[in-house]
Amino acid sequence: MIRKAIWSAALALSPVLAFAAQDVASAVDGTVKKVDAGTKTVVVTTADGTDHTFHYTGKLVVHGADDTAKASDDALHGVKEGSKVAVHYTAKGSKETAHEIDKIGDDGMKTTEGTVTHIDRGAKTVAVKTADGSEQTFHLTTHAAADTGKDIGEGADKAAKVTVYYTEDAGKKTAHFISKAF
Repeated sequence: MIRKAIWSAALALSPVLAFAAQDVASAVDGTVKKVDAGTKTVVVTTADGTDHTFHYTGKLVVHGADDTAKASDDALHGVKEGSKVAVHYTAKGSKETAHEIDKIGDDGMKTTEGTVTHIDRGAKTVAVKTADGSEQTFHLTTHAAADTGKDIGEGADKAAKVTVYYTEDAGKKTAHFISKAF
């Protein structure tokens, strides 16, 4: 009887425990404060002064940086101290692991500023009306699609002023990071 109660309690709590153990995905933007290739960490300081220490692996993806740098020689492809970046990461406990770093400063990705007019989560696209009145549609990376939902939601927030950091390949614009303008 006691054994049956223990098993029932364990089964009832298993979804809660599984959820607690899952990685939480997020993104931050800021300035690289320190890079340590030996420990495979990069410290990024956000606008509010918070330092985030991100661990990275050989699977790290870097956009908007030096494409000529070989991953074996420079895992961060030229992202260095002082670089403006957006980091897509997961947190498990207190450990933050970077999966994608987007170089977003003047020497990084292309940018467009405007007002969000439409978000299509199914098609992973976002439409932005620029100051000149034109509307540009961007395909969203998986990380950008997840992160865009956190900042730019439904209703009134959809008309938010944003900066879109993107790459362009064969006329297709792909948004890697979208930040809300304040």
